[in-house]
Amino acid sequence: MNQTVSTNDPTTIASDGDGFVLNEEDARAIVDERGHYEQPQAACIEALKIVQRRHGWVPDGAIPAIAEALGIGVAEVEGVATFYSLIFRQPVGRHVILLCDSSSCFLTGYDTLYAEFTRHLGIRFGQTTPDGRFTLLPVCCLGACDRGPALMIGEDTYGPVAPEDVAELLEGYE
Repeated sequence: MNQTVSTNDPTTIASDGDGFVLNEEDARAIVDERGHYEQPQAACIEALKIVQRRHGWVPDGAIPAIAEALGIGVAEVEGVATFYSLIFRQPVGRHVILLCDSSSCFLTGYDTLYAEFTRHLGIRFGQTTPDGRFTLLPVCCLGACDRGPALMIGEDTYGPVAPEDVAELLEGYE
C-alpha cells in the first residue's frame, strides 16, 4: 500500500512502499514545520530530526515519506540527511556519545579520553555496545573549546572530562 501525506491534509500517513510508515503525529509536525518557511526545503533538517526522535535514526524508507510531506524531491532530503553528521542513517545505541576531536580538545586530552571510552565500552568510533546502550562517535566541534576535552551524551554536554570520570559519567545513562 503506497500512501502519501497530502500537503493539505497532514493526517494522512506516508509510506514509501518499503514498509516505512510515517507516524501520524510526525506527519502533522513535519507539515506544521514546513508552514514556518517560504521554501519547504528549509524545514528538511527539522523533519529529519522529527523522524529521528521517534525511531532513534532515519531509516532509508523515511526519506521518500519526508520528501512527500515537505513537497520536495527525494534527492533533496537524501542530500541533507547524508550531509549532516547528527542525522543518523543507521541504528545507534540508546545513548549516543559524541567525543569532540577538535584542535582544542585534542590538545587538552582527547586521545586519553578516547582510549578510556574504548577500554570501558569495548567499542571504537562508529560502533555500538552489544547491549545497544551506547554508540561512540567523533564530532568535529561541540562549541565547548574552553572546557576541553568535551563530549556530549544525548543532549548533555560535559567538559572538561578526565579519563577517570568516564565510568561514573556513563552510570547515569541506562
